[in-house]
Amino acid sequence: MSIASKYEPASTEAKWYAYWMEHKLFSSKVDHSKEPYTIVIPPPNVTGVLHMGHMLNNTIQDVLIRRARMQGKNACWVPGTDHASIATETKVVNMLKDMGIDKKSISREEFLKYAWEWKEKYGGIILEQLKKLGASCDWDRTAFTMDAGLSDSVISVFVDLHKKGKIYRGIRMVNWDPKGQTALSDDEVITKEIASKLYYINYKIEGSEDQFLTIATTRPETIMADVAICVNPNDSRFSHLKGKKALIPLINRAIPIIEDEYVDMDFGTGCLKVTPAHDINDYELGLKHKLEVIDILNDNGTLNEKAQILVGEDRFVARKMIAKRLKEADQLEKVEDYKSNVGHSERSDAVIEPKLSLQWFLKMDEITKPALSSVMDDVIQLYPPKFKNMYRSWMENVRDWCVSRQLWWGHRIPAFYLPNGEYVVAKSAEEALAQANTEFGTSYTLTDLKQDEDVLDTWFSAWLWPISVFDTKVFTTGKPNEELKYYYPTNDLVTAPEILFFWVARMIIAGYEYTGEKPFKNVYLTGIVRDKLGRKMSKSLGNSPDPLDLIAQYGADGVRTGMLFSSPAGNDLPYDDKLVEQGRNFANKIWNAFRLVNGWEIDSSLDGSANAASIEWFENRFNQALIEINEHFDKFRISDALMTTYKLVWGDFCSWYLEMIKPEYQHPIDQETYDRTITLFETILKILHPFMPFISEELWHQIKERTVAESLILASWPESKPFDTKIIEEANQVFEVVSQVRNLRASKGMSPKEALDLSINAKNPELYSRFESVLTKLANLSSLAFAEKVENAMSFVVKADECFIPMSDSINIEEEKANIQKEIEYNKGFLNSVMKKLGNERFVAGAPVQVLEMERKKQADAEAKIKALEESLAKIG
Repeated sequence: MSIASKYEPASTEAKWYAYWMEHKLFSSKVDHSKEPYTIVIPPPNVTGVLHMGHMLNNTIQDVLIRRARMQGKNACWVPGTDHASIATETKVVNMLKDMGIDKKSISREEFLKYAWEWKEKYGGIILEQLKKLGASCDWDRTAFTMDAGLSDSVISVFVDLHKKGKIYRGIRMVNWDPKGQTALSDDEVITKEIASKLYYINYKIEGSEDQFLTIATTRPETIMADVAICVNPNDSRFSHLKGKKALIPLINRAIPIIEDEYVDMDFGTGCLKVTPAHDINDYELGLKHKLEVIDILNDNGTLNEKAQILVGEDRFVARKMIAKRLKEADQLEKVEDYKSNVGHSERSDAVIEPKLSLQWFLKMDEITKPALSSVMDDVIQLYPPKFKNMYRSWMENVRDWCVSRQLWWGHRIPAFYLPNGEYVVAKSAEEALAQANTEFGTSYTLTDLKQDEDVLDTWFSAWLWPISVFDTKVFTTGKPNEELKYYYPTNDLVTAPEILFFWVARMIIAGYEYTGEKPFKNVYLTGIVRDKLGRKMSKSLGNSPDPLDLIAQYGADGVRTGMLFSSPAGNDLPYDDKLVEQGRNFANKIWNAFRLVNGWEIDSSLDGSANAASIEWFENRFNQALIEINEHFDKFRISDALMTTYKLVWGDFCSWYLEMIKPEYQHPIDQETYDRTITLFETILKILHPFMPFISEELWHQIKERTVAESLILASWPESKPFDTKIIEEANQVFEVVSQVRNLRASKGMSPKEALDLSINAKNPELYSRFESVLTKLANLSSLAFAEKVENAMSFVVKADECFIPMSDSINIEEEKANIQKEIEYNKGFLNSVMKKLGNERFVAGAPVQVLEMERKKQADAEAKIKALEESLAKIG
């Protein structure tokens, strides 16, 4: 079969993805004769488009799912998207603004109509982009967190948890996003260190003329909400002020001076302004001392009437104006530059405002316990395990989860308010009405009920994802359907460390609460893709390439392997275009390797015995590499699995094996060698397929015509077999001799076409005899002999074997002696470093046996090499 001279990724990728889709080769159905292997995709936001993080994450998932499929497992990768309340609402609000429509001017129903239209138009873009990457998801299972069944699950869980007393409504201090005008959970707040100012403000003591307390604050705009000044009772500087009051500057409202050991005497001036409405710590202090709460900020971050001054001004504008007025009133002592950690909304990037708000909360103290122990006891394993400490810290210090959001897009809270001020929680208005009339003994009608305006936090649906994508009824029936029983718990979750608490921990909580079982067995935490300067790749920095452009330029296989060349679990990936370029070059290398083999003429009458040792070596080397690859996969070292594959294919197969068995120019090859080589190539394509699905499938079908059932995607993963270490080591020794002969030629300016005589003072001549044809061919030898000594010859040492090549008249004897002396010094230095290790008692006591054996072998090899080189030097001179 003829093959194109150049690999064309675009046409190949389009052809094979359409083929896999047409024949539903990604599809998975319950099949009890097979072991299930399940991954649920971390559902990207419907607002999203493919970025470098998605590329890495989904490549890893696809590698795992394709390998499991080849291992004979019933591989099921469930795709889907998240409705992303805040992000999507922001997109729709901006779209309406462009249309000249203000959200406030339309009804909720009209807004949701626009939102659904936006979702249908843009929401599936990222999933279509993932297909370009080669993602082998079961697309018939594509789910959306606001699909009818999944929405029903969310509402059922809210009602159930409320019935259990785990969800409550109350006034609490929350993280308020003034731009999005919604509450946020702690996990949706990103803390950034920003350059700020520390304002030292003088508060006059009531009834005095010249007595002041100086207080340092970063937020002078909140002084109008102050309700007390607090000092440490052990601070003698302020003992004379006990029981007195101070006047708030500019508005002259008197506030008490109180004492509490909470105040740090060494920070600032040792005095603290207490503003319970605008600081979580002040709020707790206010509860303790029964202080008033004065909230001077509107939901949009402007000052309200309670501020008395600057009403309607934005909080940051007010900060500057207050500072100016304080200075004019001679009540601003000084201003210092200050670095402060400030919370920002993950979505809108607005500075978070601590705010007292009536919200819905989920009690987290008891419900989190199974989720904590399951990870700590390795029932669920994190890769890398270093994240266990972070996980434990969060779970042990968790606060109640604020689950309500002041938005319209999302799952509306199923709470219904009654004219008497009470409320009931039910799945529907009809159920709420029946419950209300039973509970309160009245005759309300549906028009008397008013549903809560808020929606649930996006994560309140995402935490059910591994369950709800298989069974939406289990939350009410308590009885899992066949799909949930078969596919759950899922196997591996691949996600980013930054949502370990957002999502992973909560899925584990929900899993134990509603199935009594973990949602997955392993959590593989990817690193962050960074640029050459170490910055996280992002649109805002303009340092992130477009993944689709990369695929167009380097091919999907090139991009997949490029992303995985340097991406150990939990560690950041330092991205460079050279990585995907290397991936593309790897694809071209594989293509050209097949072109070489495919172009050979076959002569069935030829004897192939001369290639027997080469074939035997590579078969053993393959089995050795396969065991390494499987071990890397078992330990979630995906990058290492790829590198082992890469070195096997590029180095061992292409650079050595094919050169060993390649026939002379325009000469045919024997049938047996050709057939064995094709079989080896097919086995290589199998281990390449999870990483490089497109080129591997293309070449698999180029080898011979195959049916759909014989496609590579469905082929069996190679079986691990025992391997002979001896032949691998012997071949490596021969390769080292070949390399040394080639290096010697290059250093002496000899033509590669000039055949050389080689004599070896060999400890084991049979080794070289076994590979004589290989050595003669690859080193271009005119003869191979065995001798203890050769006069007037250049020499080099491999292991303990001294190799001689007779010198021509043009060789400089002194230069040759200098080169040998240099090599002796190098090996002595190497031996010295090994001896230092072996002389370290702590190293010897703590190192594994195999490591010690390896070091002692290095010692023996170095000593033998030095001895042989010194003998060689003596013979020359």
